[in-house]
Amino acid sequence: MQGVTAGKAVRSRKRGYYDYNLLAVVIILICFGLMMLYSASAYEASNLFSDDMHFFTRQALISACAVGMALVISRIDYHLYMKWSPYLFVLALILMAMVKFTPLGVEAGGAKRWLKLGMQFQPSEVAKIAVILFLPFVILKMGRRVRQGKAVAVLLLLGLLQAAAAYKLTDNLSTAVIILAISCVIIFLAHPKTRPFLILLAVIAALIVLALVILYYTVDSTKDFRLNRVLTWLHPEEHQDTGGYQVLQGLYAIGSGGFFGKGLGNSTQKLTKIPEAQNDMIFSIVCEELGLFGAILLLLLFGYLLYRLFFIAQNAPDLYGTLIVSGVFAHIALQVILNICVVLNVIPTTGVTLPFVSYGGTSILFLMAEMGVALSVARRIRLE
Repeated sequence: MQGVTAGKAVRSRKRGYYDYNLLAVVIILICFGLMMLYSASAYEASNLFSDDMHFFTRQALISACAVGMALVISRIDYHLYMKWSPYLFVLALILMAMVKFTPLGVEAGGAKRWLKLGMQFQPSEVAKIAVILFLPFVILKMGRRVRQGKAVAVLLLLGLLQAAAAYKLTDNLSTAVIILAISCVIIFLAHPKTRPFLILLAVIAALIVLALVILYYTVDSTKDFRLNRVLTWLHPEEHQDTGGYQVLQGLYAIGSGGFFGKGLGNSTQKLTKIPEAQNDMIFSIVCEELGLFGAILLLLLFGYLLYRLFFIAQNAPDLYGTLIVSGVFAHIALQVILNICVVLNVIPTTGVTLPFVSYGGTSILFLMAEMGVALSVARRIRLE
């Protein structure tokens, strides 16, 4: 009798977990992003659409729908994604092919990356989620064989397939790099050995540095679009007509903000100096208006978001949950790092948005879908 009573007591102490902290920090980031989006876009929206809230209104509506969608996804058992992830992987490839080979592909800003199927979106965003859900499924199917070189090659090939499709079919190199990096992170976490990956990373870094040194001293101009971006990054003052102007104006905005900034809405660089400031360069407006203090606050919010994802991945009830949340972690971390490094001119311009802050309906929808998946994994954690 006492044993039965003790068993009931243990079961009563076990309860489901829901990561309200993750949900709260995401909503705070979205609200912060909407505030900065309005400030950065009001002037341009007023000139283009005679409505200073044009970009803000669209983003706010999509964000509200995205939060609701994430809450719905969080109620779905994430193990169901194992069954459907192969189909999602193939669907992502088909959608990206439709951008290039069908009239449904839409060109904007000089790049054909969007697909119009009722709503306009970037299929390369689907590819990110497909890799995050499918690679862990394949790893589980491989079991102990994942430590073999042949298994690692297969996993890398799957990641390369989506990355190559994003690059060739949607002309999106930055997304291709992110997809490949997410794949590498998932494989790294699943593989028992660390040393080969560190050696490979060191070799790649050395080759990149060598290539940059050669470019810096031997090439002054080129007709290649992407090489020109690298040259612009190396010599922004000499290439102001091909992209250096925007980078320099962003740096001026950051430098003029000081510690506490000029005040919300008081940026001068956003008026005519930085085109489409609400997109990739919005971090420079944050620094100008809110100063170093605002930038640090934003980075702390991202840091806490990543910490919550790390907590969920560490406490997930199984390997599949750990790997998919780790994939989400890698995606968010990579986009934040790449965007801020571009704004600070640490790396060449990539066209990567700042998660939850930059303008973009596709971005916020798929990011919140990933947050919904992470919350779904968190719901399976049992506390005692």
